[in-house]
Amino acid sequence: MNIKGKIVSLRAIEKEDLELLNKWSNDPEIQYMLGGWHAPSSMLVMEDWLKRISMDSLNQRLAIQHDELGLIGTANLVDINWKDKNAFHGMLLGDKDIRGKGIGVDVVFSIMRYAFEELGLNRLDGSIIDYNGASKKLYLEKCGWKVEGTLRQWYWRKNSYWDKIVVGVTRQDYFDLIKSTNYWG
Repeated sequence: MNIKGKIVSLRAIEKEDLELLNKWSNDPEIQYMLGGWHAPSSMLVMEDWLKRISMDSLNQRLAIQHDELGLIGTANLVDINWKDKNAFHGMLLGDKDIRGKGIGVDVVFSIMRYAFEELGLNRLDGSIIDYNGASKKLYLEKCGWKVEGTLRQWYWRKNSYWDKIVVGVTRQDYFDLIKSTNYWG
């Protein structure tokens, strides 16, 4: 089942996506903005990764597909906790020229709709590196997420420590936001 947004679709990651995903995985500018730690990866590493993720129901990694542009990024719901009804969400938009055009908003709204309306989760968590102003604007100003804490000097990037901003959104936050914005209209 693909997850349909207004601008994008979220779908399974396929083998033919790996070349572009590997390019993004090895792009220091992209990785500098993400919370995880990444080392240079080969296509063999990417192929092994794809085999592992396809069998993991607690960690859903999705390709972001745009009708005209093709594969433009990835989004995820990981560490899904079915008992307590929560998960962690993250996203990567690969091409910097597509950022700031509403695509990220559509991805986050689509992930929230899938998590809250299809999976029945109650909350999503995320984290943002303090210097990532674009992610702060996206999640906090446009998508209704709330700052829930700060972990001081959590990330090590470019010879400096940076705070980790812990963010979250609840099912009720999402439905309140949909009601106030009429996003799905």
